Amino acid sequence: MSLVELIARADARGLAASGLACLDRCVPLLDGDDEALRPLWATLADDTGAEAGPDWAASLAQVRDKLAGPDATGEDEAVVLARRMLEAAPAECSGPAMRTWADACSVASLRIHRLLDPAADTAPEADVPRDGGTRGLPPLVAAELRRQAGVLELLAERGAAGLRPALEVSTEGRRVLRAVVSRRARGRG
Repeated sequence: MSLVELIARADARGLAASGLACLDRCVPLLDGDDEALRPLWATLADDTGAEAGPDWAASLAQVRDKLAGPDATGEDEAVVLARRMLEAAPAECSGPAMRTWADACSVASLRIHRLLDPAADTAPEADVPRDGGTRGLPPLVAAELRRQAGVLELLAERGAAGLRPALEVSTEGRRVLRAVVSRRARGRG
């Protein structure tokens, strides 16, 4: 099933986890530590229903304060995209706004990975196709596409029990991106 179809079929928890996982993998761009998004993950895990309750809004405000950075003036495009993902997160963890956010996070995260992939072609402005496989994609982008699909599949198959393995998938991706960002900074320095 394509990533677009997985997003279209996901429930509120799956959408929230999908968007959150995309953002989590991009935290190194926001100078956040590995625990920066834990409050949001916890709201998804603690809730017994399909949707996170009012704790989502409070946790989101806490995370935004923690990861607040300077205005976008002079920031790298990848950093700007990551900041927009965080800013666009809906205060309610349900409804059409969550689906829109999860979809936008998917697109933004793939774009970030394309911008940062040293093997990417010279036209990073092209959108990464999300309705097919990974054939022909640069390695960093292909891995991100697989991670996004994997998170949605875990939540679709396991419900709340899929959150821990989804977080593990996200943590792996964050480590990879942190290494890429670090290597890139050394190359510029």
